[in-house]
Amino acid sequence: MVEDAGTPVVARVGRDMPVSVRPAKRVVSLIASATEIVAALGRRDWLVGRSHECDFPPEVVALPALTEAKIEVSGSSGDINARVLAIVRDGLSVYRVDADRLRQVAPDIIVTQDHCEVCAVSLEDVEEATCRWAEQDVEIVSLRPNSLEDAFRDMARVAAALDAGPQGEALVEGLRGRLEDIRNTASSLPRTSVAFIEWIDPLMSGGNWMPTLIDIAGGGDLLGVADAHSPFTSWESLAAADPDVIVIAPCGFDIDRTVGEMAVLEQSDHWPRLRAVCGGRVYVGDGNAFFNRPGPRLVETAEILAEILHPGAFHFGHEGQGWVRHGRRFISARD
Repeated sequence: MVEDAGTPVVARVGRDMPVSVRPAKRVVSLIASATEIVAALGRRDWLVGRSHECDFPPEVVALPALTEAKIEVSGSSGDINARVLAIVRDGLSVYRVDADRLRQVAPDIIVTQDHCEVCAVSLEDVEEATCRWAEQDVEIVSLRPNSLEDAFRDMARVAAALDAGPQGEALVEGLRGRLEDIRNTASSLPRTSVAFIEWIDPLMSGGNWMPTLIDIAGGGDLLGVADAHSPFTSWESLAAADPDVIVIAPCGFDIDRTVGEMAVLEQSDHWPRLRAVCGGRVYVGDGNAFFNRPGPRLVETAEILAEILHPGAFHFGHEGQGWVRHGRRFISARD
């Protein structure tokens, strides 16, 4: 990771009296992946606000949270899906921006997204919250990571906005190099067919960057389409695909929460007959921290997939934290 270039500079005035100089720009990130990008660029100290979902690196939790969900996010994936459908059907946004608090932190730059209205605060939400500011110019950087390459381009865009162009180039180059190392090793290994499940009820397979990461790790995604939005699927489609491996990492769910909902999948008549289930090759991943955040930790996602698909060839140390084998006892990091 690039060294922190966002540490405030110390100038000296008069008799060598130290005076802290405010960072050049005040940044608000309203999407968790962007917060990770800002930190990876060495600009974490420029952050003055975050979304309610931004939790990495851990220090950002101390920043004021400027958003909240309009729906209850507890309960099963089926419950959450029903609430989201109801609010979207009424033409409403899933999230709320605290416009007054956002104005109080006086950002120069706000980073948001227009990729998915369900995943995070949208560009429209941010524009509405800032439309009444007459005395303050705010630059809005909206990300749209439909693919792995888009994620890299977004990193460069954030870097440019934060006067960190060289750091952005170094960050992306380093991430590409790590992915290429995985691909080179996996290319000589047998290909493994994979079904990646991004939502449990209803079933949704992973699109966007996930098929690409699976390919890099030495697998073939049977249900998702690269660079396209994640599609809903059916039990009949999953059964017809009959993959060697199933990876389950619902968007916004950590391992504990997904393990607690595996019974929903196990109730299907198709489940016990699937090749991956019979072979003991069903895995649960941390969808909240890794798989569904298009930031620097997508490389860790590729490492997790490589460990799952080719356990004899890859050992990055993510088992037990980033993923677990379904059916084995899982000890949470919080225990």
